[in-house]
Amino acid sequence: MHYAYRFRLKPTAEQRETLDHHRDTCRQLYNHALRDFNKIPDSAGTLNQRVRQVRDQLTDLKDWWDELNDLYSTVAQAAVMRIEDSITALSELKEKGYNVGSLNWKAPREFRSFTYVQSGFEFDKKNGQTVLSLSKLADIPIECHRQIPEDETVKEVTLKKEPTGEWYASFTVDDKDEPAKPSLEDVDADEMVGIDVGILKYAHDTDGTAVGSLDLSEDRDRLEREQRNLSRKEHGSNNWEKQRQAVAECHLDIKRKRRDFLHTLSNYYAREYDLVAVEDLDVKGMLESPRNSRNTASAAWSTFTDMLEYKCEREGTHFVDVDPDGTTKECAQCGVKTDKPLWVREHSCPACGFEVDRDANAAWNVLSRGLSKLGVGHSELTPVETALPTGTAVVPAKRVVEAGSPCLKEPPTAASRQG
Repeated sequence: MHYAYRFRLKPTAEQRETLDHHRDTCRQLYNHALRDFNKIPDSAGTLNQRVRQVRDQLTDLKDWWDELNDLYSTVAQAAVMRIEDSITALSELKEKGYNVGSLNWKAPREFRSFTYVQSGFEFDKKNGQTVLSLSKLADIPIECHRQIPEDETVKEVTLKKEPTGEWYASFTVDDKDEPAKPSLEDVDADEMVGIDVGILKYAHDTDGTAVGSLDLSEDRDRLEREQRNLSRKEHGSNNWEKQRQAVAECHLDIKRKRRDFLHTLSNYYAREYDLVAVEDLDVKGMLESPRNSRNTASAAWSTFTDMLEYKCEREGTHFVDVDPDGTTKECAQCGVKTDKPLWVREHSCPACGFEVDRDANAAWNVLSRGLSKLGVGHSELTPVETALPTGTAVVPAKRVVEAGSPCLKEPPTAASRQG
């Protein structure tokens, strides 16, 4: 399984110029390779064969393109092979119903990263400081806020320049020792959880824990003020560039807070339980709706589900996503469906009289569907027999993202597994 560690770089002014030079050289090489690739007919072979045909021309290019000799060999190769990754990504989007076009050449601001593959990089200690040594580039100071485990193999390093001007290094690792998942028949009822996601309460699970949504209103107000100031500047002037960077910093702050919240929440569920069931929401269709699309985009449910899936894989936890249609309307006790407007926050079944929080009822339906999808039968998993609480205390999102406080319920049973 592949995943990444991301660290911030602290380059000097001279190193920044070198990084930008390498980045722009990779951009020009990508554009040149894309032009040559488009000249190759589809009948010449598979996508990979056609891209490799372009990559094999690198040796001849270096004879007249002096800047290519400044790049480490795998960096130049990765810039060309990026065409294959981009086309594959576009094809996947088309299959999901998105209206996408073809690849175009990249402008300087659109090409922000380059990659070292397999070799050409290593950690080193110089003057008591950790540096990232990059072949044909520089020894750049790096902030290592955590260590990469020795049993994980670093496959590649991607250097990326954010719109704020900051540089980051992402280390893609290969963890060969994935933990074995417990047998589904051996998973106890209290080690399973169903999660209903929403906007007012971001997550409500079958253990009676509800997590409030992250409040980013102040950050959005600040972003709007900075954007208004940017609109008053002369485009392309020094003042405009400074204000553009201020806007980029606002976007980055919001992105960091949201991803920190999602990482902490998904980590909690992946480490605390042996089986996790969650809704497979049609976020694309919800975003196309004229109502509440901003809050839907801000919730980033797809990102949360993706994080939860790969972290469950990493922790040896069973993960299953289910069809969310009708989970709120259907009674978790008897299965009778009852229409509820959004403002009704309690579920009261007219057939069996079962009363519970609306989101708690949906969470139980999510777990039930997840077990059915996995082919597991647990008759004891019913709201009445497990004494599901009718009242739920909402855990503020601020508490979730506090450093050292990833636990969502008392007692903090996950604290011993935090890392």
